[in-house]
Amino acid sequence: MASSGKPLVYLILGAAGSGRREVIADLIEGGVDEGDRAAVLLSDAESASETEAKLPELTRWNWSDGVISATWPTGATQVFFVTDGRTSPVDQLEAAKAWIEAQGAELARVLCVVNCQLAEKNPALRAWFDACVHFSDVVLLNRREGVANKWLSDFQAHFKAQFLPCLFDFVKNGRVKNPAVVLVPEARRMSHYFDAEQDWVFTDAEGDEIEEDEESDSDEDVTVTAEEDPYLARHSGGRRVKELPDIRRYLPE
Repeated sequence: MASSGKPLVYLILGAAGSGRREVIADLIEGGVDEGDRAAVLLSDAESASETEAKLPELTRWNWSDGVISATWPTGATQVFFVTDGRTSPVDQLEAAKAWIEAQGAELARVLCVVNCQLAEKNPALRAWFDACVHFSDVVLLNRREGVANKWLSDFQAHFKAQFLPCLFDFVKNGRVKNPAVVLVPEARRMSHYFDAEQDWVFTDAEGDEIEEDEESDSDEDVTVTAEEDPYLARHSGGRRVKELPDIRRYLPE
């Protein structure tokens, strides 16, 4: 439960087959405090798994036309919301914000479970994982069997070079080193989309971005607009400015 008294939501990103349910079972077992009640919401597009027997209060959710349809589990203080791993994480995150607010809940963290075997085999998916990491507070590297150490180092270096604030950790046999650290409700993501306070962009008469306290000749010379997350931006026709690969093309049937 958050200090505000609101129930917490953990959004779990990752491609289908990344082992997210196994990781969630470990996080709940080792990281949820006594007195809290955890529940799991799983996309109805995700196939069944034997691991589901280890998940408490498991129910399914669905969405259409950009709206999430999910009933809050009765009595839950922490909900692990598993996204559909066969479609755009950005579209789902955009819809999740409104759903979380409608439940009177609070976003604790966004976690991304990376299938390293899938990512190594398909370099074209780097843009898809870039988007996931952009929104994530914690990135958990899973499915590392047979993956080259150099690839793992290069994958992490790609993000460290951008000075991203999110945490990286390894998953071994479905477990993380310290579940409690992973679940700390502290924002470490690059994206400000879920932040309570809106960020603003100030531009001068020429359209150049300036600092808020930067002087100008007159107030009319400055335009103030809400900052838009680069992954949520759309062209006038409706298409995303940053388009992601179709993850379904790289997943087994």
